[in-house]
Amino acid sequence: MTAPSWTDSSDADADADADADADADPEATGTATGAGTGTGTGPAAESTRWDARLWTVLLILSANMILDAIEVSLVLVALPSIGAALGLDLWTAQWLMSGFAVGFATLLVLGPRLNARLGRRRVYLAAMLLFAAASVVGGLTDSAALLIATRVVKGLSAALTAPTGLAIIGTTFPSGPQQRRAVSVYALFGAAGFTVGLLLSGALLTESWRWTLLFPAPVALILLVFALRIIPRDRGAVPAPRVTPALLRNRQLLRSAVGAACLNGTYQSLLLLLVFQTQRQLGWSPWQSAVALLPACVPLAVTVPFAGAMTARWGTGRLIALGATAPLLGYALYLWRPDSGSYLTGMLPTLLLVGAGFVLSFAALNLQATGALPPAERAAAVPLFQTAVQVGAVVMLPATAALLGSHHGHRPALTLITAVSGIGLLAALTGLRTPHRQVAP
Repeated sequence: MTAPSWTDSSDADADADADADADADPEATGTATGAGTGTGTGPAAESTRWDARLWTVLLILSANMILDAIEVSLVLVALPSIGAALGLDLWTAQWLMSGFAVGFATLLVLGPRLNARLGRRRVYLAAMLLFAAASVVGGLTDSAALLIATRVVKGLSAALTAPTGLAIIGTTFPSGPQQRRAVSVYALFGAAGFTVGLLLSGALLTESWRWTLLFPAPVALILLVFALRIIPRDRGAVPAPRVTPALLRNRQLLRSAVGAACLNGTYQSLLLLLVFQTQRQLGWSPWQSAVALLPACVPLAVTVPFAGAMTARWGTGRLIALGATAPLLGYALYLWRPDSGSYLTGMLPTLLLVGAGFVLSFAALNLQATGALPPAERAAAVPLFQTAVQVGAVVMLPATAALLGSHHGHRPALTLITAVSGIGLLAALTGLRTPHRQVAP
């Protein structure tokens, strides 16, 4: 849910849930959302192996997923360098982050309709080409307006490739344990993308800030060449999911959307604050800044394969409440001591608590959003949920940047972040009073 990204990778069950969940029980449904172990049982599951073609399809789709996730953290660490090179203030520079989120949010709901009209394969390939072209233009321009526009375009492209990639998995891999295992791999790549982007950014910035924008272009083009040959053609027409008024009034979906928006919006806002604080106030190098942020994202990447088992054992309500409490404590701690000179006693505890929040609630929020819905409605519910995730960043990043630029220090921005995190906790606590019922597919 970090970028996506994220991510987020759990856009995941949007188009493929009807196939992925066809023979799943509630516990297995947790696996199908991109969080389970993907372990099959029974003779049929054990005897069936993926051939080279299936592995190649999965690796191409997963590599593109990690590229989408990289986009967020790659530019995050580079913002101070880009701002200094182009003469941008913090408010303008942050649009390189929130512009991507705007593009992502814009097409998440419309993407399935494009897939239904034009075909998944065609939409996926076109979005990859558009992503590569925007990367080249963004890396070469000196115009802030054009650079921000390319970020919006890349967000639009990612909103098509991330869920469409999962939909292709849903029609390529046999339903059941094999498909759940494929989705788990896809989700793992997405969760790891943010971490990879941080490290790449620190390395690329030693040469030039332009490489952080240009780097995705050749990678996307290489993946596109393989995808043209490997990605299977569509198997007939796919109906577009339909958003109904009843779905928009679904309390469980709305509660999950509010919680996820607060979690993602405050998370990205804190990282924006820390990047500028470490590089401009404390004089750290981009590489030091990138490494310092790792505790906020590595835990999620490591624990994604076990999230399905966690939700099956503890239930979504308790995990979401704990996942909202941990970041709130972290933000409150940093609000208390925003200018602590020690990383170990200042930033690190906050970053670990924020990372713990994602570990606890990343999969649980997705499951709560759709768990009580019949499969026919989940395909429409997941894009709505993921749109809310991106809207959290769209709202919070500009607000945080405005407060940081008000010359009153970090406390106003940290106060906003803490307050919004509190709203997320309130939404989570209301969910504890409501029994959540999984609907069998």
